[in-house]
Amino acid sequence: MSLKQKITADLLTAMKAGDNLKRDVLRMLEAMIKNTEIEKLKKEEGLIDSEVQEVIGRAVKQRKDAAAQYAAGNRPELAEKENQEIEILLTYLPRQFDETEVREVVEETIVQAGATSASEIGKVMGLAMKKLKGLADGNLVKKIAEEKLR
Repeated sequence: MSLKQKITADLLTAMKAGDNLKRDVLRMLEAMIKNTEIEKLKKEEGLIDSEVQEVIGRAVKQRKDAAAQYAAGNRPELAEKENQEIEILLTYLPRQFDETEVREVVEETIVQAGATSASEIGKVMGLAMKKLKGLADGNLVKKIAEEKLR
């Protein structure tokens, strides 16, 4: 079963169970997937699982940004809703690396790239994000790379 099929099956289950939050999140996700299929001219064959994971990753990033803005705007109830949506979306992604694991990969990448200064952060980020694609948040990778290359 492809990831897209699993999302559709879970949507039906959520609708039958009356789980409105999960239903709404999965409907939004299906719409994002369909829009991406149209953009990539893959309406007939559909997206492969890695492309669906990219769409889910974008949705998670949008929710994290929104939650941070709600928290900054003193709207904890809306931030909490965004965080609940993130939890639902994360179930469809591979396990995300924690900060320690990301730090190890970034340090290894810095050594491989031979980077010694902050001016080489672009090279390190490019290599690190290839290794960590779909497994870590880019902002965390950037923060660690900047820390190490100061």
